[in-house]
Parts: sequence; structure tokens; C-alpha cells
Amino acid sequence: MSAIHTAMIKPHAGLIDPPAIIAPTAIVAEGARIGAGVTIGPWCTVGPDVEIEDGAKLISHVVVDGHTVIGAGAELYPFCTVGMAPQDLKYKGEPTRCVIGARTQIREHCSIHRGTATGSGITRVGEDCLLMAVVHVAHDCTVGNRVVIANNVVMGGHCQIGDFAVIGGGTALHQFVRVGRGAMVGGVSGVEGDVIPFGSVLGNRARLAGLNVIGLKRRGVARADMHVLRKAVRMLFWSPGVFADRLAEVRSLFPEHPLVEEVLEFAEHGSKRGLIRALQRSVTEPDDEA
Repeated sequence: MSAIHTAMIKPHAGLIDPPAIIAPTAIVAEGARIGAGVTIGPWCTVGPDVEIEDGAKLISHVVVDGHTVIGAGAELYPFCTVGMAPQDLKYKGEPTRCVIGARTQIREHCSIHRGTATGSGITRVGEDCLLMAVVHVAHDCTVGNRVVIANNVVMGGHCQIGDFAVIGGGTALHQFVRVGRGAMVGGVSGVEGDVIPFGSVLGNRARLAGLNVIGLKRRGVARADMHVLRKAVRMLFWSPGVFADRLAEVRSLFPEHPLVEEVLEFAEHGSKRGLIRALQRSVTEPDDEA
């Protein structure tokens, strides 16, 4: 029986929903749900609990397994694996999940594992992301929308990466680390603590160096708002005194400023690793990102 007959192919209505194209050498298990216009190239393997939404493309030699959803228009490049069992000795085969967002590109040799029953139960990569070659997304990680992760990045389980973040090549993220929205992590960094939204960190071990000004400009943040955010972050991380007192002072000085409030909320809630440390410098020194 040819591979195309072993899967549940989504019905199509004439020319509006083109049929899926499945290479003769691909193995698509019975029960897999294949959307309209999907391409499954040579030597790909798709498990029985997989759903591939409309227009997604598995180029060749791709393995998708587990209770996994591949979003519409996503592209998976050769030798990547998505939805495989987590590298966790506590995992006993529970039906945990993996979800890849629409239009996300997963390049060669990436590995994305499904969640664990002792974690959130789901590994999620958002929409319009780019995962370059040899990226590893561990169990129970959450990657936001429009995130760029460069080559050879590895992350431990339960990491959270916010929308628009950029992770430089060769970086390692400790398990449970949070990277805030719009943050930038420099290449070959070892990240052991949480990175504030819009922050820029680098080094091994990585330290907060300032703001991701380039990312803020790309998101259309006004210069005046960037100056306010820079001043607040400098007071928070480079002023003397107790951190809790600095939090309160920044909140009182910049009430209801949305970017500052996002940083403060991130700093106050949800951390298992603690905030990443700042580079040692005087609060009066010029910002490297100015």
C-alpha cells in the first residue's frame, strides 16, 4: 500500500484546496492527519498521532512523531526531528504534546522534543519563528512568536523565550531560564538566569550589558520611550542599594509606562532561576548600546 493511502488526507474541494503531495518513499502512519497542500518529501516519517496543517512542507528525511501539530505553512528541513520522546528519565511514555506554529522554519538537524507529564505536558514553538541548523528545544519549553534562534543553540527543559527574542549562535540556556520579550542573547553565551524583556546579555557566564536597542528600533519603539526604559533599567540593575527598594523606586518614578512595567512584572514574578546578573560598571558609565 502506498504511503498516501495510510494517512487521513484532509478532503479538498476542487482547486481551492489542493491535495497533499507525499513522496513514494515517505512513511506516513495510519491515523496521521494531513492538511490540504501539504508536501511530505522523500524518506520522511510521520507518526500516527501527528497533524500537519495546510500548506506545511517536510522537505526530506524529516521525522515527526508523538502527539504533534505542525502549523500551516511551516517548513521542516532535512534531518530535523520534531515531537520525539523527551530526554528525561522520568518520562514513561505519557501522551504529551508538541506544537509548531504557522510559517515557522525549522532548519537542518534541529531536534524538538515533546513535553513531560511532570512538566507542562507540551513543548511549543510559536508562529513565524526561524530555528537555524542544529538547534535543540528540550521538553516543556515555550518559544514565542517571531523568535530567531541561531545555529547550535541548546536549551534545557522548561525554558521560556518571549516574542521577538533573538538567541545568538552557540548559546546554551540552563533549564527553567526565561528570556523576556524582545531580548537579545549574544553568541556563545552561557545563560544561567532570567533575561529581562528588551535586555541584551552576553558572555560565559552571560551578564546583562544593557538594552537590545536594535530590536527595539525594529519594533518601532519611539526614541523617547527607549530613553525612559534605559534609565529605568540602569536604576534597577546598576544603582546601589537593595534590589527590592530599587524595584519600588523605579515603579514610583515611571508609573504606568508600559515597557518599564513589563520589565518590573517580569522581574517580580515567575522565576525559578533568578534574574541574570549585570555586568559590573558604574551607573554613570555610558550605555554600550546608546
